[in-house]
Amino acid sequence: MQKKFLLIIVILSLAQIGLAQRKKKKKKEEEKAPVAQVVTLPDPVKTTSVEGITEYVLANGMKVLLFPDQTKSTTTVNITYLVGSKHENYGETGMAHLLEHLVFKGTPNHPDIPKELTEHGARPNGTTWTDRTNYYETFSASDENLKWALDLESDRMVNSYIAKKDLDSEMTVVRNEFESGENNPWRVLWQRMMSAAFDWHNYGKSTIGARADIENVPIDRLQAFYKKYYQPDNAVLVVAGKFDEEKTLKMVNEYFGPIPKPDRVLPQHYTRDPQQDGERTVTVKRVGDTQWVGAGYKTAASSHEDAAAIEILNDVLGNDPSGRLYKALVDTKLATTTFSFNFQWKEPGILLAFAEVPKDKSLEEAKDAMISAIDNVMIEVPSEEEIERAKNSILKGIELSFNSSERIALQLSEYIGSGDWRLFFIMRDRIKAVTAEDVAKVAKNYLKPNNRTIGQFIPTENPDRTEIPAEVDVMALVKDYKGNALIAAGEEFDPSPANIKSRTSMYTFNNGMKVVLLPKKTRGESVQLQMTLRYGDAQNLANKGTIGDITASMLDKGTSNLSRKEITDAFDKLKANVRIGGGATSLIVSVETNRENLPAVMDLLAEILKDPVFPQDEFDKLILQEITGIESQLSEPTAVAVNRISKYLTPYDKSDPRYAMSFEESIAALKAVKLAEVKSFYTSIFGANGATVSIVGDFDDDVILTKLKNQYSEWTSKANYERLAGKVKDIETLNENILTPDKANAFFLGIQELEMDDQHPDYPALVMGNFMLGGGFLNSRLATRIRQKEGLSYGVGSNFNASSLDKDASFTFYAIYAPENVEKLEAAFNEEITKVVTEGFTDEEVAAAKSGWLQSRTVSRAQDASLARTLNGYQFLNRSIMWDQELDDKANALTAADINAAMKKHLNLSKISIVKAGDFEKDMDK
Repeated sequence: MQKKFLLIIVILSLAQIGLAQRKKKKKKEEEKAPVAQVVTLPDPVKTTSVEGITEYVLANGMKVLLFPDQTKSTTTVNITYLVGSKHENYGETGMAHLLEHLVFKGTPNHPDIPKELTEHGARPNGTTWTDRTNYYETFSASDENLKWALDLESDRMVNSYIAKKDLDSEMTVVRNEFESGENNPWRVLWQRMMSAAFDWHNYGKSTIGARADIENVPIDRLQAFYKKYYQPDNAVLVVAGKFDEEKTLKMVNEYFGPIPKPDRVLPQHYTRDPQQDGERTVTVKRVGDTQWVGAGYKTAASSHEDAAAIEILNDVLGNDPSGRLYKALVDTKLATTTFSFNFQWKEPGILLAFAEVPKDKSLEEAKDAMISAIDNVMIEVPSEEEIERAKNSILKGIELSFNSSERIALQLSEYIGSGDWRLFFIMRDRIKAVTAEDVAKVAKNYLKPNNRTIGQFIPTENPDRTEIPAEVDVMALVKDYKGNALIAAGEEFDPSPANIKSRTSMYTFNNGMKVVLLPKKTRGESVQLQMTLRYGDAQNLANKGTIGDITASMLDKGTSNLSRKEITDAFDKLKANVRIGGGATSLIVSVETNRENLPAVMDLLAEILKDPVFPQDEFDKLILQEITGIESQLSEPTAVAVNRISKYLTPYDKSDPRYAMSFEESIAALKAVKLAEVKSFYTSIFGANGATVSIVGDFDDDVILTKLKNQYSEWTSKANYERLAGKVKDIETLNENILTPDKANAFFLGIQELEMDDQHPDYPALVMGNFMLGGGFLNSRLATRIRQKEGLSYGVGSNFNASSLDKDASFTFYAIYAPENVEKLEAAFNEEITKVVTEGFTDEEVAAAKSGWLQSRTVSRAQDASLARTLNGYQFLNRSIMWDQELDDKANALTAADINAAMKKHLNLSKISIVKAGDFEKDMDK
């Protein structure tokens, strides 16, 4: 489990990665406010309102969408530019994405954007896709923060540096991001299929671009691209969350209104692909550990009336475990994984289906089965049951998204790129109206062999071509659209620890199960449930680590009354996202649903947890999937490095369920597991006597508490439960290179373990020290040096974690990079660690870090899912939410001297074990 947790941390961390036409701002701070402008700006014009979202247009052509939601203590600002990879010319592939990076490099008025984002505790990012680019930040709601965000986005709209020096450093970062994608066999195959499917349209080109274009694009072409597309008449601003609508509209106009509408006329994008007149084939041969097969079919644009039926068709094909592809390939054990994507864009897109095939299986047989299953949809048209299942699955996702104004604000970017934000609602309405006949019609039109990309050219006298309809007039389509009635609004909720404590109720059942309830009115009557079952001890869990993992994964595969497919369908009908996972020591359940459906969701969840039947066929598929998943990582640098260092540092014996296995040991253990062992593990170990539950959101606490008592208070484990204590291994440090041939991207991983818990006096100082060393948003010491200045890594940073119960803590450091830069990267890493230990942080760094860190904590507590996870964990620790306030207060009281002393005392370069995985022997001249 330690190895899996570490891998999750690394992936999540990677995961995180003047206005020239405006009057000059005066020097004094009070004179900087836009209200000091002498020019009187025309008022924004209200154009339409749909389900709580109101659109305005400024005099310069910029559209503004305001979505007030007083239930959150956060605000999201999201600006979408109608430019993406589709708009790039020859030699410019990847330019839109490269600009996305450079826009974070600053303006004269905001010279260090990552620093500002970190200081405001924001959760920001920028993303680029085919038709659009967007930038967003979610922050603690206040007029001050909102003014800052609007000033930032209006300034970098037309006044970003886009400088040669920034291109020189960021080019290598983007190239590193490109290389990380080149490591993934599926991504490479996907891109080659796109290239083959589209003859002329830029949808066939990767958003990240060609390596040669990334490396060689001249700065003047980037600047021209930026000046053409980053303008108010080509942008849509969304403000969502807690704010005053009238005041915010004035602020938006004050910051963006002075930017004049440009004289240039944007070129019309008229390139369309001809009708495809035969199957196409693409083959990729590279180093890899599993096989893949895919099939693609070009389809209609997002705005076309066929789009909703195609989306349903996509679910009919790709649903796991009910889809046609799953049944044809996974149920028959020809493949271990199947899925499909429906890329619906502003212009005609594509539906893609994929299957992962183990090395010892026939790729040809899998390909034939995939094609047969897809072709069969035109003969055996989808049933009403399949249509209803697909509708439930799709609509569940849409309806749950309405419970979060932040989620809606970000999702709107996709529909803005497709032509208009109201397409989001129109698609929802069209999904509801789709019939089996509609799906049969689009299947017969779009799934023709001659419209497929996987085959070969075959001469024929009577070609049966697919005519792809042109996109519709979106403005005419959305002109009079009104939408549905507003969903339920919630209450304004103060996420301070004191208020959270005053609103929560705690209970303990007779079997020891602990429950904490926090009822509150939420948007869409949403509710979050977190449950953790804890079981076993060192003796009864010995040599059962893999068995426990498989048992946890098998729970939702069927009950006495329901099959796996029926369970999935039932949760979709109940509009519930339910995730069940865990291992030999604990099971974790996460639920997102609404007030109306919570009782029924709880009933179904209790049936899954207390009455699993462990079907043999699902067990066989799961074992094959797990083995294939491991095999797919055998040569992946990130997985290789994580596995190696986890195994080296594991302090547990092989019999301990937390022992970190090698890949080979994991595969052998999976092959050795018997279904009878899984059933026995469940029967002897599982129960709720070591469980904790937290529920946050809109629910009747008396009703739900009674239901929890009835479901779990008498469910106890037959086995003794005693928490397995964690520990740190006393071992010599490691510094090792592992060769992973033919991988364009390498991975650096370093870990220093410490004997410390989170109650140690130095814990707050180390948390803040790590935040400045490798946390924040591209503003840490490591990110500034290794990514921002030297351009060596797309993803670089650090984490600090300490157990709440054991003397078990660690610093974790990571970076992805080109293998030829291994020496430069390690040298830079060593220098920055040394500087922190010897020179420390400045008073200015500490002040900014405290402000950003404290605000980010408030943002996290404002998210119900995050709050539910915290409350759930604190029950087990017998810890009040006021512990958060105590930690905040301790961190806020720290001085630079306090933090520097703690980092110098505990952080030690000579005690960091390092593993680097990559193709260090490849020809560096190429």
